[in-house]
Order: sequence, then structure tokens, then C-alpha cells
Amino acid sequence: MPLIQEYSYRAIDPTGGGVVKGTIEAAGENAVTSKLRAQGLTPLEIQLQSKSGLNTEVTIPGFEKQVKAKSLAVFAKQMAGLINAGLPLLRTLTILSEQTDDRRLQAAIISVHAEVESGAAFSAALEKHGDVFPPLMVNVIRVGETGGFLGGALDSVARTYSNEAELRNKIRAAVTYPIIVLIIAILGVVAMVTFIVPVFAGMFTSLGSQLPLPTQILVTISQNMWWILPLLFVVVAVGWLLWTQNKNTEGYRKVVDPFKLKMPIFGPLVTKIAVARFARNLAMMLDAGVPLIQALDVVGKASSNWAVENAVREIQESIREGKSFSAPLAKAGVFPPMVAQMVSVGEESGTLAQMLGSIADFYENEVETATEQLTSTIEPILIVLIGIVIGGMVITLYLPIFSIYGELSNQ
Repeated sequence: MPLIQEYSYRAIDPTGGGVVKGTIEAAGENAVTSKLRAQGLTPLEIQLQSKSGLNTEVTIPGFEKQVKAKSLAVFAKQMAGLINAGLPLLRTLTILSEQTDDRRLQAAIISVHAEVESGAAFSAALEKHGDVFPPLMVNVIRVGETGGFLGGALDSVARTYSNEAELRNKIRAAVTYPIIVLIIAILGVVAMVTFIVPVFAGMFTSLGSQLPLPTQILVTISQNMWWILPLLFVVVAVGWLLWTQNKNTEGYRKVVDPFKLKMPIFGPLVTKIAVARFARNLAMMLDAGVPLIQALDVVGKASSNWAVENAVREIQESIREGKSFSAPLAKAGVFPPMVAQMVSVGEESGTLAQMLGSIADFYENEVETATEQLTSTIEPILIVLIGIVIGGMVITLYLPIFSIYGELSNQ
């Protein structure tokens, strides 16, 4: 992924008849050349300016800032408006590169501009930046570019990624509250074990009484927090790195992705999200004129779930053999029966794309309802669990006091 960097240049100015020097920011040497030619200059020499370590952009694996679905939706919507208004493609890309606030997207647009100017097709230039422009988006734009309806294809992309952004916001809203509560609970437990338990331990030592087993375990944990906490941090860090490195591997996805669909509480929500995403993306591609088998290939890879992707592969094989789309959909075990029935109606009536759009609308509304129900379900469960943990620790700390009181009462 090219970054915006500073280049020095020497170029011929035809109007002045001499050589001019200067610096310019761009995503690469091709982009510098394009900018200079746009200014009427003929480049002679281009060099990347060296930067000090303080100015160098550092990227940590697993923490790279990804381009948001909302940014892609805005980019596609603005581009569709400019293209439909009759602006040339290169002028449109220049305007959009100046307007976007996302540096990663801006760098990609500048690079795409340079490649298109050098003779590459727009979709081919987008495809070179797969970490910014998803294959789903590239394929729809390719069809629109080939068929002469690029503006309409971009409109379709904008609607799809706008819906995707809304879907992600709903998911984020559902999980944010439980995560915050869980983190606060963990911090509270760690604080109690680290700072409060030692106070009670000192008091128990001065009393000289035998500690009950639960209290002794808690005191022992507290006394060893000096190495337990660093170990926990190391385990979490190693686990995070392993997850970032393996989350996209076939072996990991085969095990984890089907489990996501069957999880208690969260499983139905994950299933509805997968169905909504599948239906919305496939409807967009069919509306754009992408052949069904090719569309399924792209949609399956964009599903973000191995179980859905595997089911889509089986559906493709069925279609290649001349069978229906809905039959393997019903046997997949991933999609609810209603989806297969609605797809069957769409196949028979020749309105498959519209029916898929209706399925997407329905399940996106279901996701919204499910997220609200999820929050209301998790809240009491978390409160009970936190109460059990904190209450259990308090009772454990007071057990020696109760036993001492009992001994005194018997004397």
C-alpha cells in the first residue's frame, strides 16, 4: 500500500524555457510524474526525500488502520455523482483525492489516478489496491466500466457499503456496553486482589488463626500478583499476535467460523449478519449484471465466514451441474429455511436480485432488533456474574472473621 511521501524533482518548464526544482507530495514516482505533467512540466529527475525517524510512519502488525465501509460508501457516492454529471474520470479522481480525510484511501486514489493516466483500466487500477478496495467493489465497477454504466455501478456500491456501515454500527452498539462492563469488572477484581486482600492478609496474620481454604487460596493469589499480572499481559499479547497471524488461515476459520454461528446468545445474531451481508452483496452484483456463478465466487469470499463460503461453493457446483440455486441453499445448514424459500420464488419469477434485496432488508432489520435484545439479555447476566465474583471474594475475606467469632462464642 503506497503512502504519501515527499519527493524532490527537477523538471523543464516549457513556458520559461529553463529547469525548475522543487518538492511535491505523492504516493509514488508515477504519481509525481502525473502531477508534474498536469502542471505542464517535463520531469527530468525525481528523488524520494529521506525522513528522520521521528517523521517516519510506523505500522504495527495487527494495528493498521483499515479503510472504513463508510469511507468507501462516501467515495463511491461522490464519484457516482461526478461521473453522472459528465466529469472525466481523471478529473473526478483528482477532486476525490483532495476531498477525502482518510489518508490510506487518499494514497490509494492518488496511485489509481497515476495508473489510469498511464493507460490502465480503472477497475484494474483499483484491483492493485485490494487492501483498500474490496474485490466485491472492484468486480461491480469492472462490469459497470465494461457495460458503459459506471455511474450506476458506483451508485450500487455506495448503497451497499452504506448499508454495511450501518450494520457494523449496530453490531458495535451491541457489543460495546458488555465489553466495557466486563473490562471494568476485571479491573475491579484485579484491584481488590492487588490492594485490598493484602490488608486483610496482614490482619489475619496478626490474629494468628488458621485461614479457611478459600481465603488461603485468595491470599496466595494476592501474594503472587507480582508475577501473575506480567504473565497475564504476556499471554494476552501473545494470544493477540497469534490471532492476528492465523485468523485468516483455512485451519483456523474451519474451526472458529462454524462455532460462531452456533454460539449461545451470540450465534443467532452472527447468522443474521452473515445472511444479510450475503443477500445484500449478491443482490448488488446481480443488479450490476455480474453472472451468477462469478457473483457467488466473489460474495462467498467476502462473507467473512468459512461456513458461508463453503456453502456458497456447494451452491456454485450445483448451478454448474444445471440444478437450482435454492436447493443447495436449503441443504447448506447455514441459511434459515425462509431464505431458501424466498430465493426459490425469485428464481421461478425471474426476480432473484429483487428477492435477495428483500431478504437483505428483512435480516438487517432483524439484526437491529437482535442487537437491542442482546443488550437487554447480557446486562442482567453480567450483573449477576459480577455480583457472584465480587460477592464471593468479599465472603471469602470475611470467612476467617466469622470463624473467629464462632470460636469466641463457644468459649
